[in-house]
Amino acid sequence: MMKKRKLGIIGGSGLYKMEGFEKTNWKKINTPWGKPSDEILIASIGKEEICFIPRHSRGHKINPTNINYRANIDAMKQLGVTDIISVSAVGSLKENLEPGKFIVVDQFIDRTFSRIKTFFNEEIVAHVSMAKPTSSGLSNCCEAALKKLNISHQVGGTYVVMEGPQFSTLAESNLYRSWGADVIGMTNMPEAKLAREAEIRYSTVAMVTDYDCWHPDHDEVDVSIVVQTLMKNAANAQNMIKEIIKTFKNYSIEKDPANDCLDVAIITDSKLRTKKTIKKLKNIAGRVLNKK
Repeated sequence: MMKKRKLGIIGGSGLYKMEGFEKTNWKKINTPWGKPSDEILIASIGKEEICFIPRHSRGHKINPTNINYRANIDAMKQLGVTDIISVSAVGSLKENLEPGKFIVVDQFIDRTFSRIKTFFNEEIVAHVSMAKPTSSGLSNCCEAALKKLNISHQVGGTYVVMEGPQFSTLAESNLYRSWGADVIGMTNMPEAKLAREAEIRYSTVAMVTDYDCWHPDHDEVDVSIVVQTLMKNAANAQNMIKEIIKTFKNYSIEKDPANDCLDVAIITDSKLRTKKTIKKLKNIAGRVLNKK
């Protein structure tokens, strides 16, 4: 039986708060993995309650490497979130993905190297599939919202996740282009992997702010360029989210790869799982670990 669906929004650069909601309350959440990036905004539109967290914190105080991705996902899970829409700022690696355009990402290349990428790194080992890292149902909902609002967008594309916080070298930018990647950013990994381990459906809408540094007719990326485009994108992003909230439950998720994925992922012998570790993982994997 499918449990009641609840939407979570993870806001990236430029999206630090949600406006136009009827009821709002910032709530502090504690997790076994430490503090989330910020308090969680509990907000309502009509009968729908959603949870929102700015991944860099309000005021943009946390760099991509230092985001506590595990705490953010655990906090969402505690609040009953079943579906996450990630909104992220990215650089474009293709001519046709101009600044201001949105892209509904469906694949990732993880180039990060200084982040903890799993909940299962103490005593209990799990291997979830990431072949299809995003939810097709949620992505279809995002596409419909963008179409309705007449926001320029592309459906499908590969997001290279770099460590940062520095931007790419020209050699790196050209390398990623040679791979056929579409956009580059710093935050969707390990976020997408952790959402999968938590059995939360996940979709990314990336907002293009610049051409990285490969384009001969555009300046090298800098913060002033990024911020200027982000401010233009912010209103579109908020309108898109409001539209998604109204309709996301209408999109089928019956065969989503996140559904009950831990049933076939945990490999550690049940006799070796300690109560301490099971307790730490209760929000993420309690459904499976507490089975008798």
